[in-house]
Order: sequence, then structure tokens, then C-alpha cells
Amino acid sequence: MGFRFNSMILSFVLVSLLYPYDQAAAATYNVVNFGAKADGETDSGKAFLSAWAAACAASSPATFYAPPGRYLLGNAITFSDCKNHAVTFRIDATVVAPADYGVIGKAAHWIEFKDVTGVSVLGGVLDAQGTGLWACKNSGKNCPSGATTLGVTGSNNILISGLTSLNSQKFHIVINDCENVKLEGVRVSASGNSPNTDGIHVQLSSSITIVDTKIMTGDDCISIGPGAANLWMENIACGPGHGISIGSLGKDLKEDGVQNVTVSTATFTGTQNGVRIKSWARASNGFARDILFQHIVMVNVQNPIFIDQNYCPNNNNCPHQGSGVKISDVTYQDIHGTSATEVAVNFDCSSKNPCSRIKLQDVKLTYKNKVAEASCANAGGTTVGSIQPASCF
Repeated sequence: MGFRFNSMILSFVLVSLLYPYDQAAAATYNVVNFGAKADGETDSGKAFLSAWAAACAASSPATFYAPPGRYLLGNAITFSDCKNHAVTFRIDATVVAPADYGVIGKAAHWIEFKDVTGVSVLGGVLDAQGTGLWACKNSGKNCPSGATTLGVTGSNNILISGLTSLNSQKFHIVINDCENVKLEGVRVSASGNSPNTDGIHVQLSSSITIVDTKIMTGDDCISIGPGAANLWMENIACGPGHGISIGSLGKDLKEDGVQNVTVSTATFTGTQNGVRIKSWARASNGFARDILFQHIVMVNVQNPIFIDQNYCPNNNNCPHQGSGVKISDVTYQDIHGTSATEVAVNFDCSSKNPCSRIKLQDVKLTYKNKVAEASCANAGGTTVGSIQPASCF
């Protein structure tokens, strides 16, 4: 409790240092004054960009403001070229994408912040109206890949607070090539059968904090890709979804690793996985190390604790080469709850690079009110305290 309290104080101090100005005193640039219409039908993209440009041109802290209403952003939009490193992007409104998924379906992002510093995104609902594209994909038709709802790319010292993402076409939020990003009080909502709708994806980024966040979606609640380091996730609610996943890793021969990742205080409800590390069974110089999963509750989760180094979705063209990804120094501490399958702990590691220094501490997982099972392949580790199911090391 003391450690958590101290970490909260530290987070507050860091945010205060990053965003030291008085937002109330900042000049405000209202999108309505630049021509935006809060009717959900008129494309307000140009007005949003004009208000952004004005805030970015200000020589002192400035606020971009979208007042209550529904604003259509009818095309993919990028907020960049900002010399002001103290911009608050405040949304007291719902921002909607076109109902026709084809309009933005081939874009990488619907909304993107690119190469910016010191931006705070506060509030707002982003509704990508992705249900039509999900239906297209689930029918097996030839469909566009879909746009990520919100991308943050090549940026530093970013705060995203109180944001809600609804019905993304593809991923909801992607943090790529960034440093020092905090997401707090974020809500993600999409159907449990929505394809490829990861809640929050982090890659090639460091010093990322995700706290007090609730995610309901059709893919990973949080996915952590190559090149992610120094991640802290706390007070996370996940379900429906595919859990919190490190990976998939090892898709490329030369790939940045993942290290220093903590998930602390999380609840998984009815998810496909709980905490998972996944890699392709092919040659790679990738790695995942210094991982801590602690204080976690599983409620009817299919694979509560899972290392899958034979990852191959849909079992199509699986490589079967033995994963080159090295997984080591992974700790599972204080994990309790129920498994929806008999095998609650599954370490399916690489025959070429066995998992090493895996630690289980105070784990109790049951299946239908009985002791569950554990399965190990090419995994070595230790146990501390009470362990159910019994360790298979």
C-alpha cells in the first residue's frame, strides 16, 4: 500500500512538472468559432485543424476546445506541426467518423497526433462507427483493413485523460515511437466479436503509464509490441477481450525486444486470456524480460496465465521453426480466481530458447470449483508460497 501511494505521488509530481501551467489561464480556441457545427453531419475537420493551428501558434499555454455536441470528422485527420509545447486538447463532446467505413477504412489512423510535445488530451468520446466494417470482415468479404481510432506517433510528454473510444474500425489507441505518455481514466468499448480491435497498443515506446482504465473489446485489451520498455499498468479492468498480451513477438528476424513491464492490480472477466506472452515459432533476435504480473483477479478466463511461443492465429501457414524470442525473468505474483478451462497455467515455450527464470508466487486458480492443471514445455523457474495448480517446472 505504501509503495502504491508513493507511486501515485510520484505520478502526480511528474505530471505537475510536465504540465505546470494553469489551464484556466490559457487562451482558448473554440472550434465553433472556426466554423465547426455540432450537428454530427457537417464535416468539422477544417475547423478542428484551424483551431489546432491557432493554439499551436500561441506563444503561451493554449487550449483547443470542442464544446458539447456531436462533431463529424469526415476524413482522416492529423494534428502536427505544433511549436507550442503546452497545448490542452479539451473535448466536451462526441466526435464521430463517417458511417461509411470505406471513407477512412484504408487510412492508418482516423485521428493522429504526430511529432508533438506536451499535449494533454482531456475528455471526449471518439465514435468510429466501426460496426459496418466488423460485419464485412466477419462475413469473409474483401474489406479494407480499417483505421486506428487514435494514434500518437513520434511524440513526447503526452497526457490522455478521461477519453472514451467507441466501436473502432481496428485498434482503438496506438502509442508508437513515443516517450513519456500517460493514459488515465480511459474507457474503451466495442463488441466482444469485433475483429482486430485492440484497446491500447504500445510499440517502440518507453516510459508509458496506463492507469484506471476499463476496456471491453474483441481483441487484446492491451497489447505490447516490439521495442516497448518501461511500462506501468495499474488498476485495469479487461473483458470481454483477449487479455493483456506482450506480443506477438518474433514476426521479424531482427526485432527490438520488450523489457521492464509491470501489470499491477487488474481484473479479467470472461476473457480469452489473462496475462499472455506470445511469439511466432520462427527465427528472431527478439526478447521479453523483466516482466511482473501482480495482484490480479481472474473471473472465468480461458487461459489465465499463458506463454505461447507457437503463436499462429487461425493455424494458417504456421512456421513451426522454434521461436527465437528469448523469454526470461517473468514473475506472476498474487494471482487468484477461476479458469474457464482445465489448464489454468500454460507455459508453451520455445524448444530452441526455453523460458528461464519464471517465478510463481502465491497463485491460486481453480476450474469448476476444483484444482486446475498446469502445463509446461521448455520452461524453467521457481515457486514461492502457495501455488495452485501445482507447479510443472
